[in-house]
Amino acid sequence: MAFFEWKNDYSVGIAKIDDQHKVLVGFLNELFESMQAGKGKNALDSVLTNLVQYTKTHFASEESLMKLYKYPDYEAHKQKHDNMTGHVLELKRQLDSGQISNPIQITSFLKDWLSKHIMGTDKLYGPFLNAKGVR
Repeated sequence: MAFFEWKNDYSVGIAKIDDQHKVLVGFLNELFESMQAGKGKNALDSVLTNLVQYTKTHFASEESLMKLYKYPDYEAHKQKHDNMTGHVLELKRQLDSGQISNPIQITSFLKDWLSKHIMGTDKLYGPFLNAKGVR
C-alpha cells in the first residue's frame, strides 16, 4: 500500500490538473519510500528538489487557468500557493542544514497539506472552471 493513495474524491474535474496532482502524489510516495528504505541524504535531496520544482510548475498551471477565466478567489488561492512554496523551501533548508533529523515529518506534512489543499481549496475552482468549459 502506498503512503498516499490517489482517490477519485481528489479529482477537481480538470484532467490536466488531476494528472498534475497525481504526479505530486507520486513524488510524495517516492520520497516516503526513499526514507523507509534508508536511502542516503542525496537521494532524499534529489526527490525533494524534484517535488519542489514540480510543485512550482503545477501552481503556475493552476494560477494560469484561474487568471485566464477570472476566478474570483484567485488572489487568496495564489497566496496559499506562495505560503506553501515558502514553507517547503524552508523545510528543505532545514533538512539541508541538519535542523530536521527526521525527514518523515516533511512527508507527513506534505501529504496532509496536499490532501487538505486539494479537498478544501482546489475543489472550489473545479466547478467554476468546469462551467467555463474547462475539463
